[in-house]
Amino acid sequence: MREVGTGHVLVDVDGHRADVVLNRPDKRNALNEDVLSDLKRAFEEVDANEDVRAVALLGKGPVFCAGMDLEMMRERGERAQQGESRGAESGGSLLGDVIETVDTARVPTVVGIKRAAPAGAFELSLPADFRIISEDAKYGVIEVQLGTFPHGGATQRLPRLIGLAKAKELVLSGEFIDPEEAEGIGLVNEVCDAEAVDERARELADDLAENAPLGMERARKALNAALEMPLDDGLAYERALGEQLDDTHDYTEGFTARLEGREPEFEGR
Repeated sequence: MREVGTGHVLVDVDGHRADVVLNRPDKRNALNEDVLSDLKRAFEEVDANEDVRAVALLGKGPVFCAGMDLEMMRERGERAQQGESRGAESGGSLLGDVIETVDTARVPTVVGIKRAAPAGAFELSLPADFRIISEDAKYGVIEVQLGTFPHGGATQRLPRLIGLAKAKELVLSGEFIDPEEAEGIGLVNEVCDAEAVDERARELADDLAENAPLGMERARKALNAALEMPLDDGLAYERALGEQLDDTHDYTEGFTARLEGREPEFEGR
């Protein structure tokens, strides 16, 4: 694995899958400025790598991520009370930048949530396309119990994922959601044993990487826009994206391979 930036994030490319791994296990992979800067850089690098077709976002050690670094957040509050500026590179703004980078990436992301993903870590998981969670995970937006509220995107993304009523329940109660319930309401895709989470996330990313990369990229764009525009506009957008693929190598290869009874060899062109 290759270190990115300060070394708090690792990247490993295996075939068409890239593993992006939080690497601060002594602090349960808590998110501080260095981790967030490294994470943003890592996603930008793998997204620019044309060989990469899917990403697994993981945490080194027994825990995915403990959320935002509490010491950093306390210091941020103390500075604010003293009238000092947060600065452009504060933890909160960096988290938003990372989430936007994951959300707008060219390739799909699978996040493996082992044992914990509270608060900022929960919000970090939301723009991923698939969420694999361990059966013992502490997963939820607990910020109202910490003197603030989730403002890394949860108040906007959660209602789109699970509906407004359930989103209000999670955000305003500040309670963790049971992983089985999270699966039942479509918040996560799969629940498994903690020891199997990383491998299952990698397996799913490998499965995704076998698909046509141009097709997945445009499908993600259409799906992510689905709740942002009227149906007629969405259908027109979908058709326009689809027409972009008609004269590509992968379009011809996909149908030819099916007719010939073989596996397609997609090239992303």
